[in-house]
Amino acid sequence: MTNGDHPATPPTHLDRSTVNRRRMLTVALGGAATVALPTPTWAATDQRPGAHRPPTITPDDRKIIAQVSAERALSHLRVLSEDIGPRIGGTASERRAADYLAKELDRLGYDTRLEPFAVADKFLAQLASPAGLPTDLNWQVGASAQAALDTTVSGDAVDVGAGAPENYPADVVGRIVLVDYVAARREQLVATALARGAAAVVFLAADGVPPRRTSAFSPTLPGSAGSPVPIPVVGAAQAQKERLRALLAAGRLTLTLSTSAHRGLTSNNVLAERVGRSGAGGPVVMVSAHYDTVTGAPGANDDGSGTVLCLELARVLRAIPVEATLRFALWGSEEQGLIGSRYHVQQLAQAERDRFLAVYQNDMVATSWDPATRYWQLSFTGQSNRATDEVSAAAVRLGYDPRISPVTQRGSSDHQSFQEVGIASANFSWRGEESPALLEPPYHTPEDTIARNISLERLQVSLELIGCAAYATAR
Repeated sequence: MTNGDHPATPPTHLDRSTVNRRRMLTVALGGAATVALPTPTWAATDQRPGAHRPPTITPDDRKIIAQVSAERALSHLRVLSEDIGPRIGGTASERRAADYLAKELDRLGYDTRLEPFAVADKFLAQLASPAGLPTDLNWQVGASAQAALDTTVSGDAVDVGAGAPENYPADVVGRIVLVDYVAARREQLVATALARGAAAVVFLAADGVPPRRTSAFSPTLPGSAGSPVPIPVVGAAQAQKERLRALLAAGRLTLTLSTSAHRGLTSNNVLAERVGRSGAGGPVVMVSAHYDTVTGAPGANDDGSGTVLCLELARVLRAIPVEATLRFALWGSEEQGLIGSRYHVQQLAQAERDRFLAVYQNDMVATSWDPATRYWQLSFTGQSNRATDEVSAAAVRLGYDPRISPVTQRGSSDHQSFQEVGIASANFSWRGEESPALLEPPYHTPEDTIARNISLERLQVSLELIGCAAYATAR
């Protein structure tokens, strides 16, 4: 990556020195701070970082490239990932995000609406230091539905490692027990802690297979379904485990743990439309992303990055005449199984489905992880379609085609909901060079923050690729 300078020969990947400078600016886990990220500064005709030659853009491309701004998109990302934070499907935080997105799209002049749908109950917890120190210890974790809910406990933390009886100190009455999570022994581990008088159990996630790191989770205790455990039981992420143990190694650590049940939930898709010159029954081009997150993750890259890409392209495209109707869709509850996008597609009559020219689904389009040098085109069917064809063509015009993957078969994002019913769609994202399964270490973790996991240069390239492709389809 560059920091205002254009090298004579652009690198074949984003420069690591800038990424490392960003990492030095990161705050401790869980902290929220404004971080100055390196800014993309290339002109329309400059060679992009990672491109193999200068661009050969068209006048139509220039209309998009001259206006899109990753910096402007970043202001929305700060609201989503820092001000709101984890956005769990159906909870108040997801609704707060939906209202913010709808307000922004409405302000841009789009016909905007929320599309509600029911989702499953959620069980969450907040783990914090009651005195406010250390200041970064205030995290969302998952709570067990088969343990104490809607309750708050406080106590000194004690780490009992593997949780065998010999790992316990003499007295843990009223203390919050930290114990390594082993799925096959989880109920036995809870029973031991309960028998010793613990006030709560914090399961510490096992380490992921590098480079992946594990997420916060809601432990299940099947044997306690009829008679819930009388103390809170929660699941913390790998990064939280490491931080807790580091704090305990430094001295006494007092924790407050609050669990909550969220029932009777409604999630929302945020839908915005601008009718094109072909009229209300004309063709449709959609640009989309999901705005929800997994438990405990601020979701800066997954998928705050795709969400703010949609907002920025909505701003740019609002005033450019096009033939097709433009739709921007921000999906709720994707992390629970593509629930929002599947609900939306199910509501579309066949005549409405037939109007779609292409759906551009953007999921994780801005990671700063060094090895994520390939921009992947993922198709649920494995076949190319209008969406992949247009992005491939835009990549050629931008001189970026060596960084673009061939069309690769993979679902697991909202493009699948559309392709399942025959609508041209694909998912676009930055991932490791060898495989789309190579995702950055902060994926689905508390470390998916702007400071640790966002590159404005990659976001800018994503904006240009999708913006030029979507405009080419719609105009």
